[in-house]
Parts: sequence; C-alpha cells; structure tokens
Amino acid sequence: MHIAPHDNQNRPIVDVDHPLVPLNYFNIVRLTRGEAFSYAVPGYETCIVPATGTLRIEVGGQTHDHLGQRRVDVWDGEPEGVYVPTGMQARMTCLSDNAEVFIAGAKFDQVLEPFAVRADEIDKIQYGSDDTKTHRKIKHILGTKYHGRVGRLLVSELFTVGTGGWSGFPSHKHDTDRRDAAGELIETRHDETYNFRFKPNHGSGLQMLQRVDNEPGDAYHIMDRSTVVLDKGYHPVCVLPGYEMYYFTILGGLSQRSLKQFFQPTHADQLHTIPGIMDMVAKFK
Repeated sequence: MHIAPHDNQNRPIVDVDHPLVPLNYFNIVRLTRGEAFSYAVPGYETCIVPATGTLRIEVGGQTHDHLGQRRVDVWDGEPEGVYVPTGMQARMTCLSDNAEVFIAGAKFDQVLEPFAVRADEIDKIQYGSDDTKTHRKIKHILGTKYHGRVGRLLVSELFTVGTGGWSGFPSHKHDTDRRDAAGELIETRHDETYNFRFKPNHGSGLQMLQRVDNEPGDAYHIMDRSTVVLDKGYHPVCVLPGYEMYYFTILGGLSQRSLKQFFQPTHADQLHTIPGIMDMVAKFK
C-alpha cells in the first residue's frame, strides 16, 4: 500500500493496529525552535529519530540533549535516535530552527529501559556493486547489537550509493513465521514500513510488490516523502537514473526481533552475483 506525501499535522501516518501492518507504528513530527511534542503509544515500543534538526528528549527520567546533527536533509550526516519503551511518555523539544522527526514503532507487550543511540554507535554496512546496479549502504539505528535492550523493533536507514539502481534485490519476503520439514526456521513475520526521500527531491522511483512467485504483482510510483507499508510479498524498489534514494525502514516482528528473509526462488541464484549481500542479511539477524 502506498500512502502519498501529505501534511500529517504531527498525527500518525501508520497508527496502532493498522489493518495491513498492525505490528508497525509511524509518525512524522515537525517542530520549530522551542516547540515541544509529547506522546505515548500503549502496546508499542518506539524510537525517535530526527531526520533533520536537533532535539532534547525526556523519557523515563532520562534527558538526552542535542540529539540529531543533520541540518539540510538526511544525507547531511549520521542519524541518531532514542529508544522509548512500550507505552512510556516521551517529550521532545526542538533546539534548532526547525526539526523533522521520525517516530518508528513496533508492537511489544513488555516495558524495557530507554536509551540513546549516538552517531558513533550506528552500525553501518555497504554492499552491492555499480555493475549489478545494486550499490547501497544501510545505517542501523536499532540493529542487532541491541537485541537484549529492544523487544521487536528494528530501525534503519537505507541509501543508494550513486544515482539510479535497485534495492531490496534479490527479491525477498518476511510475512509468515514458518519452518521447513526439518524444523529449521526459514522465514519470520515482520511487518515493514518505509518513508522515502530523493536527491534532488523531485526524483522518484518504483516500489514493486509481488505477492506470489511468478505471478503479476503491483507497482507504486513513489515520490519524495512517500510512505509504503508492506504486509505480504516480495518487494524490490528502484530509483530513476540521475537520482539518489533514501528510505527510513521500520520492521516489527511478530514472535521475535531477528529477521529471517525468504528469498524469491525465481531469483535465488542472484544471491551469488551481488557482493556483500549475505553480510547484509546477517546484520538483520
């Protein structure tokens, strides 16, 4: 499902118990200097990530000052974030001229402890190649290193390296918890939500969604600030030549935090043609 760019007026774009992705929550909050925004999401753990601007975050008796160093856009420096436990009240105050803030969430029924993730703690990986038109990098904000401190939520930022190209390929899905005949886990149910940005911002791309292998699927024309929710199926995405693409990624697991992707059988041989792809897969486990 594609949600077109719009002014959400600081209200959730993907609210609790969404009919397609009930395991996800997503909001974008826009503030000017001195403005504050408070929220709590019962039943969901969340992560505050400034797309641009600098914030003070108050949560669970903690204060995290000067969170977020990007000014121009999401390409202008490294991300930072604050983990907000399930249902806990959080307050953000804008310390810069303005701020645009992502709030990512996943359904989880336990209450953990808040913490901040600073720029020097981001887990980064670069993979793919120019030759295969798959060159990209991922910056994990809530990645595998936080398995003991986060319940079901994975949060990352994906950037194409250079202009044009594909991401999410070889095509994969993660819509069902299932095991093979030997009892080995081969796929996990993780709902997923993306928010896209393009550079220059009049660029655009195409989000594919193929629900059944070797049968026609859907395609969405995505633009700067488009949101896509993915409930089921294989979901590669591409950007027009001459443009860079970014997408903020939210994954919420049904039964576990670690993501097990099932690669589309038709294209499984492509796993051996893209440099570093298995290292990328390991970063979500």
